[in-house]
Amino acid sequence: MTEAAPGSPNRDHDTENFPTASLILAKPVRGKVMAFYRFARMADDIADSAELDPSEKLRRLDAMGEALADPATAFPEAAAMHAHGVGTEEAMLILEAFRQDARQARYADWAELEHYCARSADPVGRMLLRLHGVASEAGHAASDGLCTALQILNHLQDLVDDRQKIGRVYMPQSWMALAGGEEAFFTPSNPRRRDILDAALDRVEEQLDRAQNLPRLVAASRRLALQSAMTISLARRLLAKLRAADPVLGRVALGKGDFAAALLAAPLPGPHDPDLVAGRVARAASSFARGMRALRGERRRSLWAVYAFCRAVDDIADGAMPEAEKRRFLADWRGKLQRPDCVLSRELALACRGFDLPLAECEAMIAGMETDAADRLRIADEAGLDLYCRQVAGSVGALAVRIFGAPEAEQWGLRLGHTFQLTNILRDVDEDAARERVYIPLSRLRAAGIEDGPAVEIVRHPRFAGICAALAEQAKAGFARAEAEMGQYNPIALLPARVMMWGYHHLFQLMLARGWEGARVRPRLSKREKLHMAAMALGWRA
Repeated sequence: MTEAAPGSPNRDHDTENFPTASLILAKPVRGKVMAFYRFARMADDIADSAELDPSEKLRRLDAMGEALADPATAFPEAAAMHAHGVGTEEAMLILEAFRQDARQARYADWAELEHYCARSADPVGRMLLRLHGVASEAGHAASDGLCTALQILNHLQDLVDDRQKIGRVYMPQSWMALAGGEEAFFTPSNPRRRDILDAALDRVEEQLDRAQNLPRLVAASRRLALQSAMTISLARRLLAKLRAADPVLGRVALGKGDFAAALLAAPLPGPHDPDLVAGRVARAASSFARGMRALRGERRRSLWAVYAFCRAVDDIADGAMPEAEKRRFLADWRGKLQRPDCVLSRELALACRGFDLPLAECEAMIAGMETDAADRLRIADEAGLDLYCRQVAGSVGALAVRIFGAPEAEQWGLRLGHTFQLTNILRDVDEDAARERVYIPLSRLRAAGIEDGPAVEIVRHPRFAGICAALAEQAKAGFARAEAEMGQYNPIALLPARVMMWGYHHLFQLMLARGWEGARVRPRLSKREKLHMAAMALGWRA
């Protein structure tokens, strides 16, 4: 006889973050989904029971699997599923995940967590698509992205409760190791936890970006499209709350206002890909973005797509996650260039088609980020530095001039990108050293009598300031050459580049005035200077 878990259910349908069988669904379909939900809820309660030992959990879950395989079963929850003809295949996959919960309490890496989600969450979405007659390959991919995102959001929301009540932690062990290990990760005062949580939330956001088209993909079922739109909205709201608050310090949850707002917005055209990319650009608050304001229409949209792509891969390289994970996610982006599957990759693909942008430049950017992904970064010589600058900055210059409408300025854009990157390197030497990154070539260090060693010791060496000064002379010459040659090209087309160059050159001048000795305070543009750039972008100032 199959038995439920002792005690009250952990949740019921009305207390879930993301209800599966909401009142939006048609009544006949909702009855089928509720039969599936009751079976899955019972299995989940068994797997999460604090009173049952693993062997007893497995025994009960196996009994549920046997009932699911037997159309003549007397077990009520399984019998209801058979009667409705719903979800037995998907429920079998979910049972596999719950058996895993009974056996496994820790996850080594993100791939293990995703594999768990593929069985604990993704089958639910696929079942809903099948019941509504809107299943498709693209629909499955979008639904899987949404379900995986929802599952991981729940895991992050319940980090403390899961660990305290059932001894389970879904945050991968290799990620928590960056905070000093599991105990250190859960220490309330640990400052490293925030960066790790943000890196995890970036992964969730990418899954939601994969899901963004789902309401349109299932538009043949108006009700499922509405529920999908509402669920995506709720997921993005919880994502934002988890970015703003620490779930280890206190429960982070959706409120009634969130549900009301998501419900009211569901019938409206959801945010489209360009809107989400524009929001991503605004959130970055970069001086580079101010130059983009000089563009209009498809040119601005395309440059935003390029910028958002660069930020996405840069965030991976800089993220608080193991190097192996960074390399896997960057490799995923190589695949996205060929097969766009999310908001950013779709917008980037449109930009590439619209302005004949070479994918090789996007590949170069990823290659540069693979250099940045190293736990310990050193560059051997000048050729290595030139290659790195070409990859991470020259690629942007080559793409940008095409979008500006001045493809003949490509070589100028490549050189300007190189100068911008030298400026970045000089600006960030201390911040990079804290990440064990040194972009000054080892050949220059050796010539100055500085041996390789811990990065913070390299940048504190008395002769390091002289190296910075020499590199600054290269950047100074680069700005002068860019200014001298700019008149050869269409000044209207290159207005965004002029705005960006003004901002970078002003930061460079602040660094020169500050000097390279002692404390190198990071220079920042003042509010007045930012307004000057905004006026330049509007054509009000030269």
